[in-house]
Amino acid sequence: MSTAPPTLTAMATNQNPVPIRRSTVRSLLRLWPYAREVRWRIAASVAAALIASVSVLVVPLVLRSIVDGPIADHDLNALWPLAGLLLLLGLIEAGLFGVRRVIVARPLARVESAMRGDLYAKLQRLPISFHDRWPSGQLLSRATSDMFTMRLFLAFPIVFLIVNSLVFLTGSALMFALDWRLGLIALLPMLPLMLLTRHFERSYAAIARRAQDQNGDLATVIEESILGIRILKAFGRHRTMAERFRQQSRELRGTELEKADMLANLWAVITGLPELALGCALAVGAVRVANDELTTGTLVAFLSTALALRWPVESLGWLLAYANEAATATDRFFEVLDEPEHPEQPLGLPVVADEGIRFTGVHFRYPDAPADSPDLLRGIDLHIRRGETLALVGATGSGKTTLTALLPRLYEATGGRITLDGRDIRDIPRHRLRELVSVAFEEPTLFSASVRENVLMGSPDATAEQLDAALATAQAGFVERLPAGVETQVGEQGLSLSGGQRQRLALARAVVGEPGFLVLDDPLSALDVHTEALVEQALRQVLGGTTALVVAHRPSTVLLADRVAVLDEGRITAVGTHQELMKSSPTYRELMSGESASTLEGSPAR
Repeated sequence: MSTAPPTLTAMATNQNPVPIRRSTVRSLLRLWPYAREVRWRIAASVAAALIASVSVLVVPLVLRSIVDGPIADHDLNALWPLAGLLLLLGLIEAGLFGVRRVIVARPLARVESAMRGDLYAKLQRLPISFHDRWPSGQLLSRATSDMFTMRLFLAFPIVFLIVNSLVFLTGSALMFALDWRLGLIALLPMLPLMLLTRHFERSYAAIARRAQDQNGDLATVIEESILGIRILKAFGRHRTMAERFRQQSRELRGTELEKADMLANLWAVITGLPELALGCALAVGAVRVANDELTTGTLVAFLSTALALRWPVESLGWLLAYANEAATATDRFFEVLDEPEHPEQPLGLPVVADEGIRFTGVHFRYPDAPADSPDLLRGIDLHIRRGETLALVGATGSGKTTLTALLPRLYEATGGRITLDGRDIRDIPRHRLRELVSVAFEEPTLFSASVRENVLMGSPDATAEQLDAALATAQAGFVERLPAGVETQVGEQGLSLSGGQRQRLALARAVVGEPGFLVLDDPLSALDVHTEALVEQALRQVLGGTTALVVAHRPSTVLLADRVAVLDEGRITAVGTHQELMKSSPTYRELMSGESASTLEGSPAR
């Protein structure tokens, strides 16, 4: 078994890059490129909500007219027009709030779709080293719950942050116009509230980020539990995973309760201080009415205005909380989009008069490897001639799988040069390189699709005859016995098939396009002896028309190759035919026989 990239089992909060702390406003401004498309819709939504909210502030003025007019004069005839005006204002408010939702609902759904599309496309372009570091649950939560949070922020909180601020300023001006003394009393709590909300914003942002990361961790546990359900049940470890799930659920619950406590405390103060100030204003106003310094209608209008401002003030806590959650969701979204992609940078190196595959002084180390650790691959020099099949053998951990992953640039070599027919692979666009080089991995991965779709993923333009030939080469005759033949859905990860069946379909996927270069990473490991012999016989014809690198662990696979290369501790230590290496390389004899080199040193070559 070859060296696989290092895996990290720590939770995402420990392995993801430390987030850069931005202000809430700066984080949310990064949404502007997406929001720009619907800016006029958002502006219309703000206008509709603003007109609806301002219409509420007209109600106190109408009430003052009613109290100081028809009620004071006992004139019922003058009351009805004013009562009708109150009804009209209520209908206007309700209608405009309905219009506001209609205006933004569909456009913001398109914005969310565009953002999710960009995130998915970015994930496809990012190097394998990125996916080695990031748990899939963290990425899934960014594509679902974080996306919903950002869309809802654009649809509702951002609108009412603007509208409620303007309504509060307008209502405050109106209260001062009605009576500046009562206005001062009513607005006295605003300064301590501003200081409180500033402190709240800083603290809440950190907790919101922690909750979103924990949500991603929990999604990872759920995904692993579902994909690995057979292993969990087979080893009786489902209770262990359930306990892990409960532990992380408790951590997330604790964080959410911490958020709720913080928000509840803020709401208590935001609600209590204005109510206290309003009570003081009511007492002072009543005294002034009793002393004929203020009309009853003006006091009613003032109190009505103050009550109309309760929602803009009380909603401040919720709006700030959601703005912070949207800001952290935006940061998490752009953490992925900001990841470097290793863009195509053709080197323009001269084409060497060479055919086949050549590795020249190739070095490689994983990006997250310790600084003091040696390179995994150290100065690989290897030439696979045009039309030749080379078997690559080596002990577990020697770097075989890593070496094969460099050819299609799943990982980038950290030193040296790799050429195809004399052309440096860094000068070949990745999409074109991966059309030229076909790969069958040791671990066969299938998708929730039909057999046909899974196999033709290796060559979407392949004909029906090529599909049949590829299935025949892989000895995948079992496909004919499936309920719908090649149209049968194989299920997630292909778990409805056996390991050998999945491996044969993966092999068919690699050879279906008749590739010029073929990389096979121990493609027959899951096959029984009889099937293996049939596949090897069919593979000989395929390998005769391509240049191939085959990772081999068994002598039967080695015998498919024209030559064999031995990889030992990151270096190519011997190259030759099977017979030559059995005579000259103790390491190779040990790998093929399973006996130690010291035991074989005095024995005749076999």
